[in-house]
Amino acid sequence: MTGTSVLRVERPGIQATLQDLGRPGHRLAGVPPGGAMDRFALVAANRLVGNPEGAGAIETLLDGPVLVALEGCLLAVTGADLRPQVNGAEVPGWSSFWLAPGDRLRFGGRRSGARSYIAVGGGLAGDRWLGSIATYQLVARGGTQGRPLREGDELALAGEPARPTISGRRLPENRRPPYTAEPVLATVRGPHYERLAPASRRMLFSGWWAVSRDADRMGYRLEGEQLEVRGPEMISFGLAFGCVQVPASGQPILLMADHQTAGGYPAVAGVARASLPLAAQLVPGQRLRFAEVSVTDAQAAWRKLRAGLEEVR
Repeated sequence: MTGTSVLRVERPGIQATLQDLGRPGHRLAGVPPGGAMDRFALVAANRLVGNPEGAGAIETLLDGPVLVALEGCLLAVTGADLRPQVNGAEVPGWSSFWLAPGDRLRFGGRRSGARSYIAVGGGLAGDRWLGSIATYQLVARGGTQGRPLREGDELALAGEPARPTISGRRLPENRRPPYTAEPVLATVRGPHYERLAPASRRMLFSGWWAVSRDADRMGYRLEGEQLEVRGPEMISFGLAFGCVQVPASGQPILLMADHQTAGGYPAVAGVARASLPLAAQLVPGQRLRFAEVSVTDAQAAWRKLRAGLEEVR
């Protein structure tokens, strides 16, 4: 079935794109890793349908697309709760289910979260750039011509689906990230933490921060108490997903999947890997807090979350 069109986009929804785990290793050339904002949700969706963890899937924002099955296929929807429905009947998230030819997957409306992931057994094919099909809209590369999905697009399989096909696999709720409306993000001190004035150090980890309207796949500008940064201007340095920078305005910026690869604002903190899925599910207006943890604790939290994927049944 490799190359077979399995889904037709009847309605694309908001910013539905093809994503995988991105294209690491190209920062020197100015290319961010990109890929899924909520990497855990993408990996879980792929495991539920028997795919390699980094297979191509759909990342959809807020409302979800309407997809029609052209061939029988196994799907799973993870991440935000957008109320997935097959032919009008709600199906559970974080669980695999079967679509017969002509069946429609649509979404009934957002309950919580921002981004859902739709994986198909066999993985979805897309335009490959630097080893990845992840859509990078800034340069119109990857995915479907480097753009969001459009009405009438047909999506093909990248490989043969796993056999046997198993519907009803699920990831238990206690093995998923603890998505909440006002998450507390485990955070480690960054290389320039000491540039914060003492009062600002306390504020970084004790205050609430709201996601501003200036928020996208590159990063979120946060609103809250103004932080004071001391010291001379800095030469640009390499950046990473989850970095917390403080520009001259004193309002932090949380870098996300399509972040710039280098910059000169002080990097005062970094969100731990296990908390990045929580950040990926935020929308403008929601609040968050940073909670300081040690590197050892951050690594342990990720190992625990990652081990939960073994509970896929």
